[in-house]
Amino acid sequence: MTHNAPAPNYPWLNGLNPPQREAVLTTEGPVLMLAGAGTGKTAALTARLAHIIAERLAWPSEILAVTFTNKAAREMKERMGRMIGDAVEGMPWLGTFHSIGAKMLRKHAELMGLKSNFTILDTDDQLRLLKQLVQAANIDDKRFPPKSLAGLIDKWKNKGLTPADIDKGESALYADGKGQAMYTVYQARLRELNACDFGDLLLHSLTLLKNHRDVLAEYQAKFKYILVDEYQDTNAVQYLWLRLLAQQRKNICCVGDDDQSIYSWRGAEVANILRFEKDFPGAKTIRLEQNYRSTPHILAAASGLIDANSGRLGKTLWTELDGGEKVRIIGVWDGPEEARRIGEEIEALQYKQVSLSDIAILVRAQFQTRELEDRFISIGLNYKIVGGFRFYERAEIRDAIAYLRIVNQPADDLAFERIVNVPKRGIGDKAVEKIHRIARAERVPLSLAAAQMVGTDELTGKARKSLADLVIDIARWRDSAATLPPSALAELVLEDSGYTAALQAERSVEASGRLENLKELTRAMEEYETLGDFLEHVSLVMDNESRDSGESITIMTIHAAKGLEYRHVFCAGWEDGVFPSQRAMDEGGLASVEEERRLAYVAITRAREKCTITHAANRRIYGQWTSSIPSRFITELPPEHIEAEQTMTGGASMWRANWSEREDPFAHLAAANQGRSNARGPGWQRAATSGGFNAVPSRVAEADKPAVGFGAKGRSDLAVGMRVFHEKFGYGVIEDIEGNKLEIEFETAGRKRVMDSFVGVG
Repeated sequence: MTHNAPAPNYPWLNGLNPPQREAVLTTEGPVLMLAGAGTGKTAALTARLAHIIAERLAWPSEILAVTFTNKAAREMKERMGRMIGDAVEGMPWLGTFHSIGAKMLRKHAELMGLKSNFTILDTDDQLRLLKQLVQAANIDDKRFPPKSLAGLIDKWKNKGLTPADIDKGESALYADGKGQAMYTVYQARLRELNACDFGDLLLHSLTLLKNHRDVLAEYQAKFKYILVDEYQDTNAVQYLWLRLLAQQRKNICCVGDDDQSIYSWRGAEVANILRFEKDFPGAKTIRLEQNYRSTPHILAAASGLIDANSGRLGKTLWTELDGGEKVRIIGVWDGPEEARRIGEEIEALQYKQVSLSDIAILVRAQFQTRELEDRFISIGLNYKIVGGFRFYERAEIRDAIAYLRIVNQPADDLAFERIVNVPKRGIGDKAVEKIHRIARAERVPLSLAAAQMVGTDELTGKARKSLADLVIDIARWRDSAATLPPSALAELVLEDSGYTAALQAERSVEASGRLENLKELTRAMEEYETLGDFLEHVSLVMDNESRDSGESITIMTIHAAKGLEYRHVFCAGWEDGVFPSQRAMDEGGLASVEEERRLAYVAITRAREKCTITHAANRRIYGQWTSSIPSRFITELPPEHIEAEQTMTGGASMWRANWSEREDPFAHLAAANQGRSNARGPGWQRAATSGGFNAVPSRVAEADKPAVGFGAKGRSDLAVGMRVFHEKFGYGVIEDIEGNKLEIEFETAGRKRVMDSFVGVG
């Protein structure tokens, strides 16, 4: 039911468009506010709360309003305070899922075997407890790390699964079938400690409502209205908890955008918002489609892209703003040139008096920031990393550099202290104290003191053997440094030290990201002739970072950019394998590719005035140059809203093409690059002369070198069903052909998307 038509003196309706007003005034029954990017959903949600309170449809204490962050809850309170004054202070049930779950759980703690003063464990305490339990169960914690178990338990809790709900298949995910047993022991130990982890705050609250009908009835009667922000980001336990609370009155208003559901890796399920009308029959869906942020070309490009997704409710964003510039697609030769080109574009914007703080660069993965950071430092552009550390400040990079420092300089005590027990090798604080004591007494560096100690009885058991192994390894690495290039030395050190193996054993998204960063570090080292040269570069970079101040470019992942906006946005690295990520294409199937496409939609809609997408024809992967295919998302952008451009540095030439004509702007790339070796960096030249550059295999004729455009004409001698050979992936059968791109099912590597110039008829 819609509340009475608004009177002119409703200040909270000022400035709202008709759909927003409808969302505010439709107070009775289930409502889905389908709010596209930049459509003013926070204003509508806040006005709805203010309207309910000001019209006395419910007391503030009778409203459950759920947000995903404390910042969002504070912002909502502040906005409502400006609308209706002090009445907002009486809203005890406005907050995040976890804060409300904790409040509910403390009131009924005894029903869950806890006391009301239970402790909420942080991540470190949780890992410490799990490590104790894993060791007590005689499980090899190197093979089955406690951190891996913590991630698994968190996933189960996000799904609303108690230990009793874990089947054999789920249990097999840890320690050869011991997952369910360890989950049971962990939960029992938490109760003994009168403690919860963050996952318990909602899991226990859900269990409480399911198992105690009187408690459920109490809260169903209490909450006359339920409002939920960012509904597309809810996981299973949050969804089940909300559905139970809303079943009696059904006055639930959920605000969200299925096209911006990008957090499946932390449990979010886009299906929750897609089935809202099924969960609440008779629900009213109100679409907020008027965008107040971006130009028509940007909105049309993003809308055209997301139309390729099948699982969506559908909406069309529009704006009253002027047309603005088309979305630009810039193709470059390689990753370093991409960083140079973005730097040049930003310098041109500075010349037009655009503040650096109005510019953002969005990447799919954190390892992509390294080349951008190095370039900006070299040309003096200030930047900041949002949602993470600068590349050389990340823990895994600092650890790796500490290893390299001790190899380069035996007297570097700070580096030795950092790596002596990283990864964990049983050399504790007491052992390190003894090394310090010997170093002071003998007036020698810690590494030499450690070498002396392993020949004594100062240490016994595991610590002595581990220290001896480390000392021997450091000596061997120093010998290798005389013959190995810096990048190969870094790979050797990371492997031999066990650092890489420790991250691989974690089997987590975080560990996977750290491994990618370490691979990027070794790629960065290819540009340096000696280890000393590279370490000097890092020192200069760190000194530059410590002096940064004033306005700066923002660099962040697309995930971190959700909810933000900038005048100018650069989307870097749009190539298949980078974006969409290779993991999504290989492991997640259609659902993962659709989420990657939603991520692309989020990236484009961060831009207010101008969006520029870049991709490179070649990327260094595992130290070797590999050709890259432009992201499939680029080809899905509507032609009339795109301007494609390809440039080569070094003054060679420049081509521009109108996308609507479907011309290949890069068809002459191979010819234009003949004789351009002087314009390429030393890393490229070394790779080319050593045979490491495999973007253009020697068996491919010069005329057959790959074009890196879109819609490039394919080879006439290839057909679906033909058996072919690829130098990297081996033999396979062509499953599909799209221009000069092939979908091939390889015998050992599985299905891959490759350029036709890199295959021969097998």
